[in-house]
Amino acid sequence: MLDYAKVFENGLSYSQFLAKYGTPEQRLRWEGLRAQVRLTDAQRQLLAGFKRKMPVIVLAGAWCGDCVNQCPIFDHFAAASSCIHLRFYDRDANPELAAELSVCGAARVPAVLFLSEDWFRCAQYGDRTLSKYRQMTADFSGAACPTGIGSPERSLLDNVVQEWLNEFERVQLMLRTSGRLRTLHGD
Repeated sequence: MLDYAKVFENGLSYSQFLAKYGTPEQRLRWEGLRAQVRLTDAQRQLLAGFKRKMPVIVLAGAWCGDCVNQCPIFDHFAAASSCIHLRFYDRDANPELAAELSVCGAARVPAVLFLSEDWFRCAQYGDRTLSKYRQMTADFSGAACPTGIGSPERSLLDNVVQEWLNEFERVQLMLRTSGRLRTLHGD
């Protein structure tokens, strides 16, 4: 098992990750999607109300269309909540982490690992949300992996944002109701 505190310490912020691993074209794609993400007032209020520190490890690839279409969402969440602490890792540069976070027997990305403030695993989620898999199944004759060149439809993007937010909220509620953490924080 990995020492998640040490892994987290060596991670990169969203912008550092893109600067180190993204080509200029890839960075434009990520930032183009980031500009399309719109959190509702209710979503921003929910994120602002998070109380427990939540380290989040994101395994990604700057080249990956699924990462282009999802990872910028996480950066919006972190900007809206002082409790969400993101660290990004390149899948190919971190084979041990990629093996630890494999999805369906492969090093698929994005893979997101949610941790407690004292470095216990809480949840793992990825590589795509239910809405995305439904859309892919409906379009099954298309490519198996999106390029990230085109933008997802607005309703699909909104659904993907909400589905990721649901997982972030689920983990936050897990942390808030943890007897161990409630004792630690006296609440």
